[in-house]
Amino acid sequence: MTEQVDAQSPYDLADQAAARLAELTGVERHDVALVLGSGWLPAVDALGEVTAEIATTDLPGFSAAAVAGHSGKIRSVRSGDRQLLVFLSRTHYYEGKGVAAVVHGVRTAARAGCRAIVLTNGCGGLKPTWEPGTPVLISDHINLTGRSPIVGATFVDLTDLYSSRLRALCHEVDPTLDEGVYVQFPGPHYETPAEVRMAGVIGGHLVGMSTTLEAIAAREAGMEVLGISLVTNLAAGIGDAPLNHAEVLEAGRAAASRMGALLGQVVPRI
Repeated sequence: MTEQVDAQSPYDLADQAAARLAELTGVERHDVALVLGSGWLPAVDALGEVTAEIATTDLPGFSAAAVAGHSGKIRSVRSGDRQLLVFLSRTHYYEGKGVAAVVHGVRTAARAGCRAIVLTNGCGGLKPTWEPGTPVLISDHINLTGRSPIVGATFVDLTDLYSSRLRALCHEVDPTLDEGVYVQFPGPHYETPAEVRMAGVIGGHLVGMSTTLEAIAAREAGMEVLGISLVTNLAAGIGDAPLNHAEVLEAGRAAASRMGALLGQVVPRI
């Protein structure tokens, strides 16, 4: 798949979206962004007072949510002295809209003033002890999409991409949190048992279909990144049950209280 992108257009489009966001929300500058992945939606109410809610399609460059469990909304939330920008949906690479569309929300958040972003997802876990509903901090990633959101010869250091400082904050809130390496497959089909074994051999602990491209774009934009996976199922070949998206959403509902408490305590401290 070849994607022809004007060098300035993705960034210009993010500028336009951020300007429209400020108009619609009445918030000139946001501080921290959150992208809530599959299964995370029930946790959003613990973040703070919703001061505005708009449809993603109200902003330039965004399209309607295409995946069950994603609401297609963006909320501006007041949490203590911080203004949060919460994306209740994301564009996935497998939707075929191009990498620029996948990371448009991240770039818009950066242009809206956010200096940190929390990227969440629902994923398969490779450790049998990770029961559905287990949150795992992302310590690093392996991007198997074969793509990058960065335009042109811009070389971005991804060392400590998933901020050790922010992970330490999470451990202060919940010392029981485990960490792991997230592996992004293109999707939308689930991984085969052989692919899951491969992910383990190359150093992965979590498998899914999002997050890595967004994290790279966030680093390019100068944002600090916190990644949190919600293990919604054991990956193919690890458990006996077949995989399905309804299971992902149910695990999120079951873990909503813990996820909300975690985000509610960590985000105001970022």
